[in-house]
Amino acid sequence: MENKKTALNSLHKKYGAKLVSFAGYEMPIQYSDGIIEEHKNTRENAGIFDVSHMGQLFIKGDETLAKNLEKIFPAELSNAKLNQSKYSFLMNEEAGIHDDLIITKVEGGFNIVLNAACKHSDLKLLSRLLDNKYEMILSEELSLIAIQGPKAVKILEKVINGVSNLKFMNGGTFKYLDEDIYITRSGYTGEDGFEISIKNKNTEIFVEKLINEGAKLIGLGARDTLRLEAGLCLYGHDMDINKSPVEANLKWAISKNRIREGGFIGFEKIKSQIEKGVSKVRVGIKPEGKIIAREKTSIFSEDDKNIGEITSGTFGPSVQAPVAMGYVENSFSKIDTKVFLEVRGKKYPANISNLPFYKKSYVKGVSK
Repeated sequence: MENKKTALNSLHKKYGAKLVSFAGYEMPIQYSDGIIEEHKNTRENAGIFDVSHMGQLFIKGDETLAKNLEKIFPAELSNAKLNQSKYSFLMNEEAGIHDDLIITKVEGGFNIVLNAACKHSDLKLLSRLLDNKYEMILSEELSLIAIQGPKAVKILEKVINGVSNLKFMNGGTFKYLDEDIYITRSGYTGEDGFEISIKNKNTEIFVEKLINEGAKLIGLGARDTLRLEAGLCLYGHDMDINKSPVEANLKWAISKNRIREGGFIGFEKIKSQIEKGVSKVRVGIKPEGKIIAREKTSIFSEDDKNIGEITSGTFGPSVQAPVAMGYVENSFSKIDTKVFLEVRGKKYPANISNLPFYKKSYVKGVSK
């Protein structure tokens, strides 16, 4: 089947993108500057990411909607303020993760941003779980653009007045070309930034404006190195249907209230894992030398026992060293535990590390 194209496909080509197939879309892996320069530009200035392949789902409903969504997601949604975003999971009864997502309370319901490869199956599952009680729209008319980095707020403020007043994990409706656009202060790079939901027809002119103000286009390659340095999971790699939020070291995303009250899919398993512990857990891993341990690299203990596997690994341009994440047996998950990584038949020393590798630069308050 032919790959879909985002509204920025022509612009990607104009700026020299190397395009690849990703989650059913033709997407830029990098531009002419290369992955390392794109990574550095995002950390030091501002990078633009086309994330329009992701699903933008609007669920329209009355006052019963939040309570019914709480039967599915472990997020606290009944007390969510208007325009507040929450990170959460769509799970099965065994707490295996179908998808990780961002839910935002908006006028008339909730917006949910879904991973590209999961969005259609998520829609079917949610429709069934909600008994088709609510109107659900998985938009094909909207693009999703992220601008990330320390200069993101200044650049975006020049184009959309008022965005600097947004708090982290909060959004709002703004005007662009006399049409509503929705912007949240969020992202997946470890930097301050914004995600902009905008009509396809206005996307190219909007992104050109950001470029003219000093931001640069960034491909999937640097998006991966940025999120890994920030200790952020990639669905289908660092988490999937065979791993729970507790095993993925993401139980911080489930509030104490929800753990105490329960009532969501996967709750019994989550509660049991929190009380009894888990046999495997996601950890950060720092190779001692220059070796890069890619996904599926086996992890061994000092006495040569196979204790786990790498799920993401790369060279971190901001930390100037190889970095990785993976799952190890819980008894080997303590920080600074010595492990060995088997790369091309040879074992290399590494250490269990704190996450993130790179200090996150989110803005908790409001930028002035």
